[in-house]
Amino acid sequence: MNNRQKNIAYSLVLLSLVGLVYLYRLYTSPTPEAPASGQKTLRHLKGITMGVVAYNVKYLDAENRDFQAEIDTLLKSFNRSLSTYDPASEISRFNQDRAPFTFESSFFYPVVARSREIYEITAGAFDPTVAPLVNAWGFGFKKQVLPSPAQVDSLRKLIGYAKITFDQKQIRKNQPGVMLDFSAIAKGYGVDCVAKLLESKGIQNFMVEIGGEVVAKGVNEEGKAWVLGITHPRYKQPGQPSLFKTVMLQNRAMATSGNYENYYIKDGKKYVHTIDPTTGYPVEHSLKSASVFAPDCMTADAYATAFMVMGVERTKTVLKKIKDVDVFLIYEDERGNLQSFASAGIAAQVKEVPL
Repeated sequence: MNNRQKNIAYSLVLLSLVGLVYLYRLYTSPTPEAPASGQKTLRHLKGITMGVVAYNVKYLDAENRDFQAEIDTLLKSFNRSLSTYDPASEISRFNQDRAPFTFESSFFYPVVARSREIYEITAGAFDPTVAPLVNAWGFGFKKQVLPSPAQVDSLRKLIGYAKITFDQKQIRKNQPGVMLDFSAIAKGYGVDCVAKLLESKGIQNFMVEIGGEVVAKGVNEEGKAWVLGITHPRYKQPGQPSLFKTVMLQNRAMATSGNYENYYIKDGKKYVHTIDPTTGYPVEHSLKSASVFAPDCMTADAYATAFMVMGVERTKTVLKKIKDVDVFLIYEDERGNLQSFASAGIAAQVKEVPL
């Protein structure tokens, strides 16, 4: 990640924090009961994980317990399994070796299995084996810019979930050169892991956010639904994002993917970080942002990536086949104006940004 991308990431985190502190006081949930006054304390934990990704955890606890150390230990173990930026991680060693790899942690197999399910549902739009192409276009853990058509065609031979075979104990490559990168699902998966840790401690009201991917359960300290922001895809000034809409979130996960942050311009042409695994090239459609709402954040994160590959119309078609998943899409019309679409299950929770 270059300095520009780091500055954007930190700006987004700061904005989300300010938005959460201000916005969650504005809306009430129609169903939950407020926790009794004075019985539970709001704890707010912050830290860094996955290299430079900020996390925020808020929870209500009658015992006022501090879970910071346990969360950090959990996320360090998570990174030792799935970080492609750590050459000693499980996934890095799998990528570097040709031999079958035996799963060492409890993190690796579940994400491999869930990824195959979403790969099949999306007809390959979500595909963690796209790593060689992402690297070739300059957006991955290895840097290169503007591969030739011949290079793209060659790398496409390494893409596809059929290129790996796995069971609950072991994963193996069916072709040398195949690599995995779960960056399009890992933040959401990490959120779920932290949420499960809190639930194991008896915490019922909490919000966990890692790099913008969120799980919200129960209510905040005022007995209101958690309110989160959807970033506007057009910055008023570089590195200074604003909100497009707000969303009331309760007992659900949310993940957003967009093409308005991570891109570069070469010879007057814009190349975005979303690579279509089926073509080998960055997408060029009108969809700018996809926010996905699902029962768990790993699912939301993966579908957010898949829908950014698909574009608006394909997303609407595939969405009809998926249970318990909703979307909020921001796209450009034929005149270049921003439009939005909210599926039925989330439309009532999407609100205008307060002035």
